[in-house]
Amino acid sequence: MNKARLAVFISGGGTGLQAIIDASKRGDLSADVVWVVSSTGKAFGLERAKNIGIETFVFLGSKYMNQREATADLLAKLRERKIDYIALAGYLKLLAPEIIRAYPKRIVNIHPGLLPKYGGPGMYGHFVHEAVLAAGEKESGPSVHIVDEIYDHGRILEQVRVPVLPGDTPDTLAARVLIEEHKLYPRVIDNLIKGKYDLG
Repeated sequence: MNKARLAVFISGGGTGLQAIIDASKRGDLSADVVWVVSSTGKAFGLERAKNIGIETFVFLGSKYMNQREATADLLAKLRERKIDYIALAGYLKLLAPEIIRAYPKRIVNIHPGLLPKYGGPGMYGHFVHEAVLAAGEKESGPSVHIVDEIYDHGRILEQVRVPVLPGDTPDTLAARVLIEEHKLYPRVIDNLIKGKYDLG
């Protein structure tokens, strides 16, 4: 079986990207990361990709005449690279509907909370962990879901539950959730590629 061609979209340090790359190299993921797209030129994840020879692209809407032109260019680049699947790994922008329609049920995202709680606009990174602690939740953990046109809304594929411990801070909770994210995400992407989810 040929490996799927995977694009990973990032906005930050790229630890999730690294976990995906590592899983691919180990043979635990039936995909090769062939393109890394960032919403900012300052994302350290770009350096991770460049250091091992993966092509990168900084996608800035401000560089285009309008949103339609930006979306058309991104879609053309995805098609030129024969991308099969897209994984959002800390990507903070909402994908255009045209991208989602071009890759139905083939775009996934990982969220650091137990969706559907603590999702939606502005709910990312430490904001999720702060909200979980403020609400007095007893558990949290990452969710992987299919991407649709609404933030954190699509069909949930898998979740891992992580206990909230007495004395947790957003940072200590985030660190434990992140460990599980890095195990969960490559496995779910692999299962998706292998058709293990009934997506209707």
